[in-house]
Amino acid sequence: MGRGRQVIVVFGSINLDLVVCVPRLPQAGETVVGPDHQVFPGGKGANQALAAARAGGKVRMIGAVGTDDFARAALSNLEKAGVDLEHVRKLNGATGLAMIGVDEGGENLIMCASGVNARVAADWLDGALEKGDLLVLQRELAVEPIEKAVEKARAVGALVLLNAAPSGGEGLSRLIGRVDVLVANEAEAAEIAADLGIEHTESPHAALMALSAPERLTVITLGSRGLIARYQDTIWRVSAPMISVVDTTGAGDAFVGGLAAALARGVDIARALKEGAAAGALACTATGAQSSSPEESMVQALADRLSAVGEKI
Repeated sequence: MGRGRQVIVVFGSINLDLVVCVPRLPQAGETVVGPDHQVFPGGKGANQALAAARAGGKVRMIGAVGTDDFARAALSNLEKAGVDLEHVRKLNGATGLAMIGVDEGGENLIMCASGVNARVAADWLDGALEKGDLLVLQRELAVEPIEKAVEKARAVGALVLLNAAPSGGEGLSRLIGRVDVLVANEAEAAEIAADLGIEHTESPHAALMALSAPERLTVITLGSRGLIARYQDTIWRVSAPMISVVDTTGAGDAFVGGLAAALARGVDIARALKEGAAAGALACTATGAQSSSPEESMVQALADRLSAVGEKI
């Protein structure tokens, strides 16, 4: 799918994450107390940009931070990783903020305040996105700038990877026919299928077949059960490695970053899926969406141990 070492252009959110580890996640109206809190740079766009850079990709970030004290911290990891921040804008207002609770099993609950992320515009891609680049999108931004970003990518001849996270948004179904790579978890895949009026997608295989197209790489991640994917006439399955789960917060973003870095290098589909799976698994072994993002050597070493089984349709 890739054509050599492409630039990965991430168009998305930039946040600061406040993380509290708690014995269990609270129910509605309940307070659960943890011993302390941690502060991490975050935002799904920034997380995926960092993950792609650490996995060996050449990455450019398009987004915004505010004029508050959170802005510098929100960009610190991207700057250290060598992500191109020339097109990140500083707008009057608050930097995006996520408040995250993590329980003893590593599961999380997230509340997010958009801040200046709500004012990110697709026009910022002008001059920053070129033919052959890989545009990476998520849906922490509003649907309108995401739609326009896809249009701009098509106009210049860039490829598009769309991550359907986080779930709960609207309008995503009308975009999937215009993207080259679609990544969703089980809940997100079912949500898109329902929005398209497609029934009987209870199994991952059924959802995959409903959402895939021969020339689009469609990936449904299954957590501890690995992933299932389709590209052209082949269905791929990759099992998840055995790991000690600490925090699942950054797993999805690390998967997308690892997959994007692999595709941008031009590796085959099987290898790209294994590198994505390896990055996602490794991210579960540490706390924080960005601090848990693994380095390229770790991703490659674990990917070497994984198997991708392909079955012709």
